[in-house]
Amino acid sequence: MPGPRSASLRSLTLPVAEHLCNALVITNVLVVLDALEIAAEPNRRRLLHLLASHEQAVGELAAHFTVSRSAVSQHLLLLEQAGLVSARKEGRNRYYRLDPGGMGRLRDLVEQFWTYELDLLASDAAALAAQRHRPPQHHTTTSDASPRDKGPLS
Repeated sequence: MPGPRSASLRSLTLPVAEHLCNALVITNVLVVLDALEIAAEPNRRRLLHLLASHEQAVGELAAHFTVSRSAVSQHLLLLEQAGLVSARKEGRNRYYRLDPGGMGRLRDLVEQFWTYELDLLASDAAALAAQRHRPPQHHTTTSDASPRDKGPLS
């Protein structure tokens, strides 16, 4: 006999289903933010720039930084965990290169973000332009009207 754990999403009560859906959305957003945050850190961003041209060993990359080789390795490990770079070991050296799939996903995320933000900006600009081209609205009240405008019954 199936237990309560085998229930499908359709058989869950509405509050439980909404909570599960919200948790999934939050989880997806956090994963996205992690990749963006990892790539945004200045040292890691510089590593991505250095790796854009060709594969390099940790020692070669470390020569471009004032931080220790160990610190550079830790940054590279984070980039690898985020799927932005890949590593291969050859003898005692580890060679890193950009991961095209991970970088493509990062580029798509940034483009989606900017597309959304630019759409909002364009919408706001259109609304402001529409307001500027409308004639000013003046509401006449009884105190604003002249005696001639009030008519004979006033």
